[in-house]
Amino acid sequence: MNYLWIGILGMCVFPAVAQQQDYANDTALPDDTIHSSHVLNDITIKAPSRSKMLSKVTNTELIGHSELIRAACCNLGESFTTNPSVDVSYSDASTGARQIKLLGLSGTYVQMLTENMPNLRGASIPYSLGYVPGPWLQSIQVSKGASSVKSGYESVTGQINIEYLKPQGTDGIRANAYLDSKLKQEINLDGSLHLTDRLSTSALLHFENRQSNHDKDGDGFMDMPKQRQFNGMWRMAYVSPLWISQWSIKALLDERTSGMSHHGTHSSSMPHYGIDVNTHRLESQWKNGFILDDEHNTSLALMMNGSIHDTDYQFGHTRYDVNQKNGYAQLMFETDFTPEHNLSVGASVNHDHYEQTLDLANPLVGEKDYLLGVANETTSGLYAQYTYKLDEKLTIMPGIRWDYSSVYGGFLTPRLHVKYAPAEWLSLRASAGKGYRSPHVLAENVSLLASGKTFIANERLKQEEAWNTGLSASLHLPVAGKELELNMDYYYTDFQHQLVINPNGAKGANTFSIENLSGKSYSHTAQIDATYPFFEGFSATGAFRYTDAKTTYDDQLRTRPLTSRYKGLLTLGYKTPLEKWHFDVTGSVNGLGYLYDHSSYPAYFQLQAQVTREFRHFSVYIGGENLTNYTINHPIRGAADPWSAQFDATQVWGPTDGAMFYIGMRFTFENF
Repeated sequence: MNYLWIGILGMCVFPAVAQQQDYANDTALPDDTIHSSHVLNDITIKAPSRSKMLSKVTNTELIGHSELIRAACCNLGESFTTNPSVDVSYSDASTGARQIKLLGLSGTYVQMLTENMPNLRGASIPYSLGYVPGPWLQSIQVSKGASSVKSGYESVTGQINIEYLKPQGTDGIRANAYLDSKLKQEINLDGSLHLTDRLSTSALLHFENRQSNHDKDGDGFMDMPKQRQFNGMWRMAYVSPLWISQWSIKALLDERTSGMSHHGTHSSSMPHYGIDVNTHRLESQWKNGFILDDEHNTSLALMMNGSIHDTDYQFGHTRYDVNQKNGYAQLMFETDFTPEHNLSVGASVNHDHYEQTLDLANPLVGEKDYLLGVANETTSGLYAQYTYKLDEKLTIMPGIRWDYSSVYGGFLTPRLHVKYAPAEWLSLRASAGKGYRSPHVLAENVSLLASGKTFIANERLKQEEAWNTGLSASLHLPVAGKELELNMDYYYTDFQHQLVINPNGAKGANTFSIENLSGKSYSHTAQIDATYPFFEGFSATGAFRYTDAKTTYDDQLRTRPLTSRYKGLLTLGYKTPLEKWHFDVTGSVNGLGYLYDHSSYPAYFQLQAQVTREFRHFSVYIGGENLTNYTINHPIRGAADPWSAQFDATQVWGPTDGAMFYIGMRFTFENF
């Protein structure tokens, strides 16, 4: 079966090479990935130092390269430390898996895109933030609320789109070496080469390694796993006036070992509780754009993506193996009838195939199939999106798509975006739309296995469905001769159907009950942030966010556990006049939240800082994270007896490890 899927990946890849002889020119794909990839020779255009910008219609924040390097940014999960909208935390205290939260809800409701194509979904969700090396990133776009229907129906709270370094960029070699006080080592290499005026290629390599035991609180369990990862990508790009083709192939090996450490309070006769996570992943992407009429921006695009994701888990005596094969294809047509009217139409098909085996040591009440979820699903869809633009004042963008799932049947996804700018200094936005997703309990929430709880799965899960509405305002105000940038937004997410993981509920203590929503479930999120350049080279960003997220558990509407009610953030950045020295400091406070038993946990403050010195071909950076050295007291419950029902490593609401310091070097040799 694996050979069949490798063959399918090949069919998506090799036609790109063969068709290069059939086209004299190429086109731009109707997305930012292609349009931003052209290079002007002999002209240097320097963007403003502010690397966060909002798009014209949707409430989308761009995190550019200059923002990413303000921290070590070893992977995608560490790329949001200066961003007030996205929270990243550990999903358990044993495996190092990180999860995103956006608009007060889990990252499963955030649609992940790589270069505007759906990716990193299903079985890859638990560790996906660690699969994207930070030095590979060109930019990240974070979209809040209902997103464009072009990318599908799965966005509930928003989208995160990842843009990798492009082979069309500058010829040269770049490297990054990193070492921290926890003895984690990283090496990143990437190089690009223009083979001809139109054809370019690049290779990106990543290696990370940490093999030391860390058990700061002495509970007998590692605070962070031993880990080794090999990650590589090869890219090709062909760019001509009428045809643009981009192809990439990416392979990953990730190994994590955790569990009992060599010391602690365990009895010498107790069996060793080990945790092993071994992942192999292969993916390929091919994008083609054809310009049909340059005057009216008429273009046709064909995009395909395929992946094989295989992970073997062991938590004590529990073994869970999941193999997900995914294939995705999209055809889209876009044109400007007039400068005011734009139409985009398209079709897509997505296929998921899961092979799962589960040898569960924990007690199970119900059906194993309900716990594992749907094994095969094919979803085909059509969409249309219209954009009306009146000068720079008003933009209206309604969109609708209809999809048919082989499991859940047909469903409709309407979405609407409106942007109104009554003055140059003020932009108002409103959005509304639906989102859907197919739940896979263990594949997407495998950290649940890091416990001794009984699983209860007595019903087949429905397709998740939610409405999302939002309002936002962006202001650019003159203050003391400089510009104050002020953003305010409010979003409301309301679920009609939802997967509910009910911990320690009415069905008993030390249980995880897997249920369909029975009652209300919603999230209110309000945020305000401001950026101001106090003087040349020095700027500050402050933000505050309030979240009210509640779900019905056992017929009672309660605050969602492990969700902080508020967050405050302040980032300070200074560059010397010649930009040889960079100084960055970020402080954040995360507010009150609740555990499974409804007891509260306190607010805590974290601080990180970094200093960078730039030289001609390299830079040196040194910094620290969690400089306040704040950690949870005994994050693993029942660690003295991991074979009991009281063992639970899933209630992580704050840092599990203390202060960490790091040093690194970045090298750049371009146009040599």
